[in-house]
Amino acid sequence: MSTSVAPPAFDRDLMLARLGDEAFDVLVIGGGVTGVGVALDAAARGLRTALVERDDFASGTSSRSSKLVHGGLRYLQNGDVRLVYEALHERQRLLRNAPHLVEVLPFLIPVLTRDGVISRRVAKALGSAMWMYDLTGGWRIGRRHRRLDAETAHAHVPTLPTDRVAGGYLYYDATADDARLTLTIARTAAAHGAVIANRCRVVALTPTVDPTGNTGPVDGAVVDTGHGEITVRAATVVNATGVWADDIDRLDRPGGPPTIRPAKGVHVTVPWERVRNDIAVIIPVPGDKRSLFLVPWGPRGDGTFRHAYVGTTDTDHDGSLDDPQCDATDLDYVLGALNHAIAADGHATPFSADDVTGVWAGLRPLVAGDATGRTADLSRTHRVTVSDRGVVTIAGGKLTTYRAMAEDTVDTVLAPTRRKRRPWRRSPTRRLRLLGATRELGDISTRTGHLRRRYGTEADAVLALIDRDPRLGDPLVTGLPYLRAEAAYAVRHEMATTLEDVLVRRTRCHLADREATEAAAPGVAELVGRELGWSDAEVARQLDDYRRLCERERRAAREHRAERVTGATP
Repeated sequence: MSTSVAPPAFDRDLMLARLGDEAFDVLVIGGGVTGVGVALDAAARGLRTALVERDDFASGTSSRSSKLVHGGLRYLQNGDVRLVYEALHERQRLLRNAPHLVEVLPFLIPVLTRDGVISRRVAKALGSAMWMYDLTGGWRIGRRHRRLDAETAHAHVPTLPTDRVAGGYLYYDATADDARLTLTIARTAAAHGAVIANRCRVVALTPTVDPTGNTGPVDGAVVDTGHGEITVRAATVVNATGVWADDIDRLDRPGGPPTIRPAKGVHVTVPWERVRNDIAVIIPVPGDKRSLFLVPWGPRGDGTFRHAYVGTTDTDHDGSLDDPQCDATDLDYVLGALNHAIAADGHATPFSADDVTGVWAGLRPLVAGDATGRTADLSRTHRVTVSDRGVVTIAGGKLTTYRAMAEDTVDTVLAPTRRKRRPWRRSPTRRLRLLGATRELGDISTRTGHLRRRYGTEADAVLALIDRDPRLGDPLVTGLPYLRAEAAYAVRHEMATTLEDVLVRRTRCHLADREATEAAAPGVAELVGRELGWSDAEVARQLDDYRRLCERERRAAREHRAERVTGATP
């Protein structure tokens, strides 16, 4: 019998009541990893803090990344040493502050006889780069890179053609469930007193008005909660909306130039049995000076995995920011690289769209500036700016460096020239452990071990739900490790309000196995509907919304098959 634990309050109705009743030092707009990081940093410094998110936490870029916490070896090769140094510092802090969510992941760079990421000719130069990566900060993980012989490299990825593997380099970075990390940071901020609410769209920024009627700096925002509008008062507004930063900027300064250059990144999920890599692998893209990550996903506890994912693409995006999709070109690019690595020379059956079990597409909020050329070549450094009306905007960056970005942002908010009446205080987040942090994780193949890696010490609260109703211990989706109790917990304690929230972000069922998840969706909708008091009509609407998402994603697979038949894009 588990011990019942009461999680910190994270109730949307209570948050909305506070949002309208209180005045704040900082209002953060945007519930991605950067926004929630800013909210945590501000709240931890003692600032009265609020955060509003238009959709759901991590519903944009922060749930659609490569799920890596890393320095970025390719940034080092591009000469961006400062970014790599900072990222490796932040990687180490995350491993210390969220050991239940972030874990070390080995990477293999194969040295191939031909058509590889690196050839034998340049292998020696890469060895020097690997030493630089270690010296820049990679060694903090407690392990250094090493050179592998052909037999050892092939043992890690037995599906690589034997006659092409000349050896490899092994190095270490880390991985994390990006959406769960974002949510945990948000809940940690709430535990420090921040008011956090999703489904709150900012429709206007409110200026101060002097006695003569002249407007001055922004002092808050008008928020549409879906059931009415709330005016939120705050001394400083922070725009942390990622690729949507220009939307908020237009509310602040209509007609201003674009500041964000969105870049689309696509990932594809395939059955692990087709790849059988026990560590992450960097594979080349034929005909392009890029490489992709091939990452094992969903460990079973016996050295095998449920899935592997491949990505990411890196291309300009000029379509809708709200619903980027993997198209036939993206699918062809990713599967082409996978086939080049695994199925070259008839070594194995080529991957096709029929082998894809899930996809996700996200947009990176790259700082536009005066940069030209490929998005893949643009820096991932961040930039904090302050508008004439006092709105602070944080743009750029990457998942790994969210905490440093947040610290820089709150430092700007607290700059003496802007906040003379409040004493300066350094950010405490460098050593601030996130909610649930524990190193006692247990066996991943057990129910408790699975939950510990998702909830940390709060796993006891999920287990308590199963103690009260054993049916909640059943699988949420057949073939995946998530439990029905996790859906109930998501609604009660994690502010999930839709079926998509549960299937796509609170769990990652949809990203791993879309078809199995769609088959299970009616039962999940009924469970979530009971928790939220949905009518039969609302349950049906939620199901329709989710099925439309599935259908949009399947469209790319149909186009890809058509291209294979006709040889031309339909």
